[in-house]
Amino acid sequence: MSRPLTAAASMTLLVGCATVNPRPAFDDMRKTVAERSRLDPEWSRTSEETSAAEEAVTKLLAAPLTVDAAVQIALLNNPTLQATFEEIGISQADLAQAARVENPGLSGFARFPSQGSGSNIELSLVQNVFDIFIQPLRKKVAAAELEQTKLRVANEVLALAGEVKEAFFTLQARQQLVSRLTVIRDLTETAADFAQKQHDAGTINDLELESRTVIHRESKVEVVVAEAEVRADRERLNRLLGLWGPGTVWSVEDPLPEIPDAEIPLAGLERVAVTNRQDLQAARWGVDLVGRALALRRKTRFFPIGIHLGVNTEKDVGGERVTGPEIALQLPIFDTGKASIARLEAEHRRAQRQLEALAVNARSEVREERDRMLAARDLALY
Repeated sequence: MSRPLTAAASMTLLVGCATVNPRPAFDDMRKTVAERSRLDPEWSRTSEETSAAEEAVTKLLAAPLTVDAAVQIALLNNPTLQATFEEIGISQADLAQAARVENPGLSGFARFPSQGSGSNIELSLVQNVFDIFIQPLRKKVAAAELEQTKLRVANEVLALAGEVKEAFFTLQARQQLVSRLTVIRDLTETAADFAQKQHDAGTINDLELESRTVIHRESKVEVVVAEAEVRADRERLNRLLGLWGPGTVWSVEDPLPEIPDAEIPLAGLERVAVTNRQDLQAARWGVDLVGRALALRRKTRFFPIGIHLGVNTEKDVGGERVTGPEIALQLPIFDTGKASIARLEAEHRRAQRQLEALAVNARSEVREERDRMLAARDLALY
């Protein structure tokens, strides 16, 4: 019995197992991000790594914040981004699972005669060989899903960095605006006091006094509104940086950088966006992923869903043993796979259309953001 049982059990060793460690996949994602920026995201998976990240954040917050420091804090401390990194771990685990085959099944029973002694014992050890057959195809699908996940996570890193920069510069600008509005408020207050003295001396009438006083009241309101907007801008940046409690006590480096003289040329921007945007690359992998799943389902449509091969051994009441092969099939009689193929075909078409829409939107967004940037620059210069 030992030789057939050993042969059946050894079928599970025919397939290599992928690692469950997601760190290499994360390093690939980080390399992709570094190629397109100077960003260096960190994934805190252990208590030691979390403590190191907290120490780095505390050190960065000790000095007035620069835009680069704010981005680095977000990459270290933003909890939503850290949660997104776990998607790499999930996809890596899915790939490791796809590289494994089902465990063999062991079944048996014992029967005892109503008279006399002895027993009838039967044992079966079977393995789903169909699962071994489709394992390479299943592993390719999981590998494509991991690549898509790495690109999607890289896009989240770059998007967060851009959002932090926007929030940082908005706060910087608003703080400078408050400073200038405060100067204007002080000037209008002086003018209002002078107008009051003129009115008391009889050199201006009530209407002239009221018109000059109104300007001062409006300037006071503008300062209050701008200060409230500064507080809102700080809270937005706190959320992006993942700060709370004592960590929210920080200052921003002043002043804003000078406005660059050169315009960003429109020529080539659309091509760069379509070629380099991580969300577009992730969408391309999504199309490929569904295509692989569809090809796998088409290839295995008419295969038995389960092909279990193994060995069966039985010892009768008289002590005689018989051993031989065993096979069990799950036949595709009622479910022929037509519905699942139709679903995958629809998903594949949907993924293609979503990719097309994303490419169109990317081109439009580049043109729109450039126009907004130029308009904001002209307004600031004015």
